[in-house]
Amino acid sequence: MSNRCGSLVYIFCFSISAMAQQPVPPGANRQMTLDVVVNDKSGKPVGGLAQQDFTLLDNKQPQRILSFQESSASEPPVEVVLLLDEANTSFDHVAYERDQIERLLKRDGGTLARPMSLAFLTDSGLAIGSTTTRDGNVLVAEMNQNKNGLRTINRSQGFYGAGDRLEISLRAVQQLADYETVRPGRKLVIWISPGWPLLSGPGVELTSKDQQGFFATIIGLSASLRRARITLDSIDPLGTADSGGLRTTYYETFLKGVKKPSQVQIGNLGLQVLAHQSGGRVLNSSNDVAGEIATCVTDASAFYVITFDGLPGDGPNEYHALDMKMDKPGLTAHTRTGYYAQP
Repeated sequence: MSNRCGSLVYIFCFSISAMAQQPVPPGANRQMTLDVVVNDKSGKPVGGLAQQDFTLLDNKQPQRILSFQESSASEPPVEVVLLLDEANTSFDHVAYERDQIERLLKRDGGTLARPMSLAFLTDSGLAIGSTTTRDGNVLVAEMNQNKNGLRTINRSQGFYGAGDRLEISLRAVQQLADYETVRPGRKLVIWISPGWPLLSGPGVELTSKDQQGFFATIIGLSASLRRARITLDSIDPLGTADSGGLRTTYYETFLKGVKKPSQVQIGNLGLQVLAHQSGGRVLNSSNDVAGEIATCVTDASAFYVITFDGLPGDGPNEYHALDMKMDKPGLTAHTRTGYYAQP
């Protein structure tokens, strides 16, 4: 049975786009900051590189780098936010991921290499923890005080319930970006979740008005995450139970930047898609959630801050693809994959 967005999810289509931040107005400062992690063949971050080792391409054209800096102790320390997604994860897997997080936080007597905080997403929305600390034991106590939220969205609600979870999840991304925008430095948001419903496929149709609304949301979230300097990592707590399933790879269909509303599908707003486009990791098919979190945190140990002037668009909301090339063999750079330029 076909589901038309206009008839079934009309409300969240436009409530989401209405809350999304607007792009930079024409004539504003176009300078952008990119946080770049460079990995070797084993996946470990690489330090000690120089500006001449990097080539930034904007729509496949070399772009002048205005400033280049390797992360240093003089900068604000990278903040790590562990987000427990209890809206899109079953009770059993929430309990497992809590156990894994507690195990991670208690390593080395609870001494954390980076400042960390917690956030919780439930059917009621996002709750951002009030504590940012290097003491893992403090965070364990905070997590234990935050009990699993009451489920109000039943999976038997089908498409309607999936639409509600999608709305709650995208609102949480925006809320987190708004919160972090005023805080200095780079942030790693590690979102522990199998992801929210992609609601894309032959059974779901979008009207042109729906596509306009979702296109506005894509633009708004892209700009918000970039301005907040958030790198989003996605960890699937289902582990091997999800291994080989369609969900672990289906998101790859939507990774390419959306250039116009007629190209929009709801899958373009998937968790794994937003993570990849922010320069973050997408990890799945492992039961070692604590180990995967630790892998994400290592990306804060060495990275580079690069600024450049974004190019003007020939029209409003013109998509520009970004690509960072490395001049040394065996190295791969990870950063934001694009932005929306204005005239």
